[in-house]
Amino acid sequence: MHRFKHSLLHPRFGPSFNIPIRFNHDHSLSDIGSMASRLRSRSVIRFSGPDTLKFLQGLVTNDVRRLGEPVGNAERISNVPTPNVSFATVPPMYAALLTPQGRFLYDFFLYRPSRSEERVDPTGSAPGSDPNGEFELFADVDSQALDDILRTLKRYRLRSKVTIENVAEDFSCWQRYGNNMSSKCASGEDPEGVAIGWGSRTDLAATSSSQGNEHGWQWFRDPRLEILGYRGIFPSTTEAPLVGADKETHEDNYLLWRLEKGVAEGSTEIPKGEAIPLEYNLEGLNAISFDKGCYVGQELVARTHHRGVIRKRVLPLKFLSSCGKVEDQRVVSGSEVLNAETGKKIGTVTTALACQGLGLLRLEEALKQPNTLTVQGQVDVKVEAIKPNWWPLEWFQENQQIAVA
Repeated sequence: MHRFKHSLLHPRFGPSFNIPIRFNHDHSLSDIGSMASRLRSRSVIRFSGPDTLKFLQGLVTNDVRRLGEPVGNAERISNVPTPNVSFATVPPMYAALLTPQGRFLYDFFLYRPSRSEERVDPTGSAPGSDPNGEFELFADVDSQALDDILRTLKRYRLRSKVTIENVAEDFSCWQRYGNNMSSKCASGEDPEGVAIGWGSRTDLAATSSSQGNEHGWQWFRDPRLEILGYRGIFPSTTEAPLVGADKETHEDNYLLWRLEKGVAEGSTEIPKGEAIPLEYNLEGLNAISFDKGCYVGQELVARTHHRGVIRKRVLPLKFLSSCGKVEDQRVVSGSEVLNAETGKKIGTVTTALACQGLGLLRLEEALKQPNTLTVQGQVDVKVEAIKPNWWPLEWFQENQQIAVA
């Protein structure tokens, strides 16, 4: 077995993350294989109690009632009966908590652990039983805002029968990503899990173990976009399935992967108390239900959506020199993006790492004149705004209607 030398995507990554990274000429990650990152920027909290769903339904932007529904055949994962690994499960959900004025506060990845009737007993043949089991959900949240999130949730709890616990020491959040995360596998099968086995046959037991561990925790398709890969939470005392020493890499690689796709995450990238959810593309990331009814901050979101005019959106950015070469570490978050010809401000850089970033820009100027953008105070740095492939067609039509008006 060949051993690769430690390869650093950026000097601050450190040598303990030994996955070899091969850049394209434009410093993109488009040719990388499978990687996994423990997300130290994320923590886990636990909700339990009979009012859990009712409590969250009135707070967050998505329809969490789906997490309480029986598992349908369409949601079954192709596992074989393996002790303590669930046979069927509900996919996770992405959602946000807003201010009463409709501005972003925090985002949540909500997971419902398998119930006792959805597990198999130690013989691997029949549902287990847990007479003392209670309904519970786990949430993957921003670590830097953890204390504030707990205080906010407990302030809204009032007399609801729901317990909110910090279990950050017990669980870790993980992301798997890369270009071989094929979306063609049926029923949510992990492409690498399907490949485990001998010859042309699939080892079903190996497939099951690739998707879960002895605690029943599994990898899931990222609920925002398939191109982001797989996400999961796993007990901190165990290694996440399919993550070997040659695949674990620094979380900044995952950040770069997201920046290329134009996806912001957490209150450090989506300004707390300021960001309008639709400008940060949360509806395109499956974080908002427009049919669920009332929740905190719903009025602004619904009004903006039905009016159908979003003049600014978050876009992927690439920072280049005047001769077209990538510029590493020249631009910081908060830098203003200008039209070099008119000097007019068209937006702000919200996140930056190496030669890539995200920016909240006015669509008309950013997409009509992409070669005229620069950074205030750094006229030798050019900014390339990129249209993400996953954007719905109607977002471009909105921009065209604004331009005609």
